[in-house]
Amino acid sequence: MSLGLLDAVVLGIVEGLTEFLPVSSTGHITIASGLLGLDVDDPSVTAFTAVIQSGAIAAVLIFFRKDIARFARGFFGGLRSSAGRQTDDWRLSLAVLLGSLPIGIVGLAFRDVIKGPVLRSLVTVGIALILWSAVMWYAEKRATQHRPEAEVTVKDGLIIGLVQCIALVPGVSRSGATISAGLLLGLDRVASTRLAFFLGIPALVAAGALELPSALGGSVGLGPVLVGTVVSFVVAYATIAWLLRFVATHSIAAFVPYRVALGTAVLGVLWLS
Repeated sequence: MSLGLLDAVVLGIVEGLTEFLPVSSTGHITIASGLLGLDVDDPSVTAFTAVIQSGAIAAVLIFFRKDIARFARGFFGGLRSSAGRQTDDWRLSLAVLLGSLPIGIVGLAFRDVIKGPVLRSLVTVGIALILWSAVMWYAEKRATQHRPEAEVTVKDGLIIGLVQCIALVPGVSRSGATISAGLLLGLDRVASTRLAFFLGIPALVAAGALELPSALGGSVGLGPVLVGTVVSFVVAYATIAWLLRFVATHSIAAFVPYRVALGTAVLGVLWLS
């Protein structure tokens, strides 16, 4: 079954809603693709889901444009002088840049495995949804939240970047992994969430660029790619604004019951079928 415009709209909505929530966008895309009757193992469908993430990334770039500009000034200021290397923005920019490297290296090295049938299977999604929920719950239970964004270090970025690699397994959730890691490092919930957004920019831009040729070929054309990307952008922008307000006063463990229920439902349906 080819991927049409209506499929693109549905998948764009799912991507925009779930890319930054700690519920796993890849897992939800895989489930939604299966419900739409699409072949989740089709390379062009897999590529399509990676490319429409660029809509969500565009939403992050626009939403955080002032922060990104500030970090850029801090980074280049640090390159120019030793005084510039003492600023919070210099440290945070380095944390994001260096923290983005691990997932890029692992993603390229294991690209075929990541796109393969084992990790893309609904069984993997269901199990990962349930298992990582325990990590999120533990992270909230152990969280001290005594460190604001201004205290993020390069070491924090590298550790969180390494943990982000686990999110290459569908069902884990990139934001769920990075926010959990931030909380376990003592960062407050808002700082952890904002860092998850910033770390997602290089990773998702690179993934989308690599998969664009495959998405435009095969069973997916330019029309569905454009529609899915635009829909993803609109929905993701609204989701970012909502999530930042939510984590200011709520635990990410609030998503655990949903993750466990969805993972159990997926495994239950597969077992009965």
